[in-house]
Amino acid sequence: MTNTPKIIEQAKNRLIEMITNKSIFDARVSVLARALTPEEAIGTPGRRDFPIIIGKEKMLEAKVLGFRGQAFTDSRKEFIGTLKEVLEMPLNTNSNRAIFVAVFNALMRYFGKANGTVHCKNEEPERCAVEIADFIHNNFHPKKVGLIGLNPAIAEALSKKFGGDNLLITDLYIKNIGRKKFGTKIFDGNIMNEKLIQASDFVLITGTTIVNDTFDEIMSAVKKYNKEYTLYGVTSAGICSLFDMPRICPYSK
Repeated sequence: MTNTPKIIEQAKNRLIEMITNKSIFDARVSVLARALTPEEAIGTPGRRDFPIIIGKEKMLEAKVLGFRGQAFTDSRKEFIGTLKEVLEMPLNTNSNRAIFVAVFNALMRYFGKANGTVHCKNEEPERCAVEIADFIHNNFHPKKVGLIGLNPAIAEALSKKFGGDNLLITDLYIKNIGRKKFGTKIFDGNIMNEKLIQASDFVLITGTTIVNDTFDEIMSAVKKYNKEYTLYGVTSAGICSLFDMPRICPYSK
């Protein structure tokens, strides 16, 4: 076994270095991370089964030095304080990790290292799903696609593009597990992610895995089985940019 820090801890260490080099580590920075309503986060899309609309997830938004960053989480926690307080926060809960990731995304925007840290709205999420399915089909030509983290619009687009029998899905939301959507049964991400990765030719991974502390285990399996992959969504914007990992989020702002 190695003692390599988790990706979120590595990101925190890199951020501290950047803040120190900019001489803003001790400056008072107003940070707001609050749970957005569904309408604030993604507007009013035509379909109403997105996780944030049905109450499964909340969107946190951080405002730092005039820049915005967002992160999805299943654990709502509001925070107002300083950047130093955020960096002193232990990353041992979903709520703390969500606040850090939202702040991290805003700061990566401030440093000019990331774009697309704010979620798209209204009809854009559905257009995004179709573009993601087309992107995977045109660039990787997989027979089987694995989706880690159920996004209904993306799942439906992938099912239409590749067929329900060629789509594998895992999720952590108890009400989704065991159900069938778009011709595909949804499996428990707590125990089935590695099997999904092993069986897939291409894996699409929600950035929320960074917040719910499953990302490192997932990436270990991706590397173990040498799979093509891409992350999706605003949550992973900063970390993907910093560590040069593939991400798709065509309509993020």
